[in-house]
Amino acid sequence: MAVHTLTTADQFRQLATSPNKLRLFMLAKLPMAYMADLRVRSISEERAEVTIPYKYLNKNPFGSIYFASLSMAAELSTGLLCMAQTYKSDPAVSMLVVHMEGDFSKKAVGKITFTCEDGPSIKAAADQTKATGAGVTVVATSIGTDQSGDKVAEFRFTWSLKAKLKV
Repeated sequence: MAVHTLTTADQFRQLATSPNKLRLFMLAKLPMAYMADLRVRSISEERAEVTIPYKYLNKNPFGSIYFASLSMAAELSTGLLCMAQTYKSDPAVSMLVVHMEGDFSKKAVGKITFTCEDGPSIKAAADQTKATGAGVTVVATSIGTDQSGDKVAEFRFTWSLKAKLKV
């Protein structure tokens, strides 16, 4: 009987899709994400989906979700894919957003879902820094859609990944 061992990326995806564990992580490490009620809808090797609801704590005076709250949800959708590749990594890999751009196309009301489908390019960047020790940047795009499927925003995050090689 074959025993399937989970990769560290698989282990991370299990943690990220556990609502209770993720909420505790956000409370401890990302309190604003916790208060904004961000939720991981799904995460796989290729893509991650994060939702943010319109609510009192993240609204703006114009009756929609504040742009900074939208960017937080978009960043999490890209960051989850980075974290899956760096979780318990040997060598350890640091990650940092070094640039962000955003475009807004429609008022964000209701529940907004941000989707990033750049898992393969993020994995390639993480593998490259682990192999070489050189810092690598990767651009991850997250598209936010409303409940009707209409695009409300698009964000591009440039992540810097750098392996901490042992000397």
